[in-house]
This record gives sequence, C-alpha cells and structure tokens, in this order.
Amino acid sequence: MKPRSRGRKWSAAVTQGSDALDLEPGVFKKANPRQIALSLKHSAQQSTRRKASPFQSAMSMLNFYINRAGSGLPARQKAVLQRAKDELRREFHRSRKGPSPPGRRRSLRLS
Repeated sequence: MKPRSRGRKWSAAVTQGSDALDLEPGVFKKANPRQIALSLKHSAQQSTRRKASPFQSAMSMLNFYINRAGSGLPARQKAVLQRAKDELRREFHRSRKGPSPPGRRRSLRLS
C-alpha cells in the first residue's frame, strides 16, 4: 500500500479551491441550513466555470463535503448540512426524488 502523505488531504483542497465554485469561506461551518443553501446557490449561479446546472453544482459540492468529512464531522453539524440539502432543493424549486407512489409504477413485461 502507498503510505499517506503528511500534507493536507486532497478533499480539503477541492472544497477550498474548487474550479467550479468560488465558495464563501467557512460556508460549511455555519449553523443555519438556509444560510448554507443561499451561499451555495449564490456561488453556483455566479460561477462561469461550472459544467452542470447551478442546482447540480451546489448540491454536488454539499454532498462532496458531507461525504469527505465522514466520521470527523460532528453529528450536530452533519444534521445541519443534511437540512441544507432540503433548503437547497427549496431554493431551486426542486422536489426530493424518491420511490414512485404506489399505483404509478410500471412493471416490465418480459413476454
């Protein structure tokens, strides 16, 4: 196995210096999910370097941070960031994707 370097982790560099979004410093440390969502929305809409829609870019960055912080993220802050996802969906007028309601599913016919 390759030994770990003692320098900063690559994920921290991505969060701080993303090529797609210019993030507000400390955005993921805020205690208010709405403020996090609004900051991400603003960053995504102002970016001219993103490759996806503003919503996708903002949500991707939020998910990236949650996933990379992993077990080092306090449960309280993780809950705030999870609520920020819902706020972000609300800001972009998106609904949460989930399973289809009963009766609306189509079954595949193999014959």
